Amino acid sequence: MSGQHVAYIRVSSVDQNTDRQLADTGIAFHQTFTDKVSGRDRDRPALQACLNHIRKGDHLHVHSIDRLARNMVDLLELVKEVTEKGVTLQFHKEQMTFTGEENPFQNLQLQMLGACAEFEVAMIRERQREGIAAARKKGKQIGAKRKLTPEQVEEIRVRVSAGEQKKALAQEYGISRQTLYTALS
Repeated sequence: MSGQHVAYIRVSSVDQNTDRQLADTGIAFHQTFTDKVSGRDRDRPALQACLNHIRKGDHLHVHSIDRLARNMVDLLELVKEVTEKGVTLQFHKEQMTFTGEENPFQNLQLQMLGACAEFEVAMIRERQREGIAAARKKGKQIGAKRKLTPEQVEEIRVRVSAGEQKKALAQEYGISRQTLYTALS
């Protein structure tokens, strides 16, 4: 192979560990791009940097299909974009490699696995909505509790109108300036 071995790794949040992805490949990667954000769309800094970096003859390694994309449209577009550059795309978990050559069976497998990833995201969101609705029904607090009471907000509003500094008021009430600005808006 004449090009580079490039790795793309993604986890959904900053507290998740990326170590399990592509660790057992035995490949020495020339470049690794890592995102710690949701895969719901293509707007990911490391993904964009990876797409700009890869060149004809390179080999792009991704742990699994759902690490590259979580919806069918993005998945198909990304596979096409990568292979049209002359880059080989390999999904290690599914043991699938795409070179741009027409392979109807492999395309079917990709679409089926992509649909499963998209379905999984939809199910997670549905369970999340159901859980929130059930918690609200039981009277549980959803999200962060308000840091200021409506009375405190009104008091701060009056004091700001009287010329007091917002920074000093935020310190007095034990909140950030952003919390103060949000409360006042």
